[in-house]
Amino acid sequence: MVLDNMAEIKSGDTHRLEEARRNIESLVRGKSEVVELALIALIAGGHLLLEDTPGVGKTLLALSLAKSIQSSFRRIQFTNDTLPADIIGTQVYSRSREKMEFIPGPLFAGVVLADEINRTSPKTQSALLEAMSERRVSVENEVYELPEPFMVIATQNPLEQQGTFPLPENQLDRFLFRTSIGYPGRSAELEILEREIDTGGTADIKPLISLDYLATLRAESAALTFDPALLEYIVDIVEATRRDERLLMGASTRGALMLKKAARAAALVRGRRYVIPEDIKDMAVPVLSHRIVARGDGALRSFERPQAETLVRSILDRIEVPL
Repeated sequence: MVLDNMAEIKSGDTHRLEEARRNIESLVRGKSEVVELALIALIAGGHLLLEDTPGVGKTLLALSLAKSIQSSFRRIQFTNDTLPADIIGTQVYSRSREKMEFIPGPLFAGVVLADEINRTSPKTQSALLEAMSERRVSVENEVYELPEPFMVIATQNPLEQQGTFPLPENQLDRFLFRTSIGYPGRSAELEILEREIDTGGTADIKPLISLDYLATLRAESAALTFDPALLEYIVDIVEATRRDERLLMGASTRGALMLKKAARAAALVRGRRYVIPEDIKDMAVPVLSHRIVARGDGALRSFERPQAETLVRSILDRIEVPL
């Protein structure tokens, strides 16, 4: 494989991105991989699904990211009685103007934390589909554009299933990544206890990435060199998921496109203007593990994330990596 445009990204081009990463990691201790995935999702224009038990820093990660990019932040606590209008907004009659006016809901923010997304009904979950895929919502035959950037960071508890509604495949497919934060290592947890880090600590985070700079990063990511052999590698991966006897449904073409987009953003975050096989391999698990369906036991949904990730890794191990 021959790579063109081998020049590394100049340190000044991404210094604010690195500063933002350090800012977030100063609060979300010992979780550099998850912080990197969040930044990659932001640059790729994707959404992030975090599967974790309470109290491991999901809200802290979302709020830190929002503050780092000069973006508004809203948190939506989903319950089984949450209605679509509670998140999208509704139209009310204005006496002064003598007409109906739209009052935006909490979905109209740069970074939206959809907390315990699987606790709300399928009807309310479906209200997110248009927003997450098209960056707009429709209310009473009117279309309202969502702000740019628009990113959903959703959470769900993988253990507590009582009173929940598992996310259907089309909802899972709206997320670029599915991953978990997990418990911190011993040294990181000791530091958290010493510093008593909580959500109030985000007051020290300064906005380092302007919206214009983020738009530049996204444009640079989309223009990164992508060798044809790497496109073949992505096709090899998704085709392998479709042929695997353990799977009823493999990754779709959309999954392949998302993998390419994530690999480009990963290369940029890692300081390169070209994609290498490791970028694709690293992104394949969080991009594809929620886009496959197991044969016999039903969908590998979020509460079976470890099994799905192990399966994708086993597929990756069988595929020759282009050199």
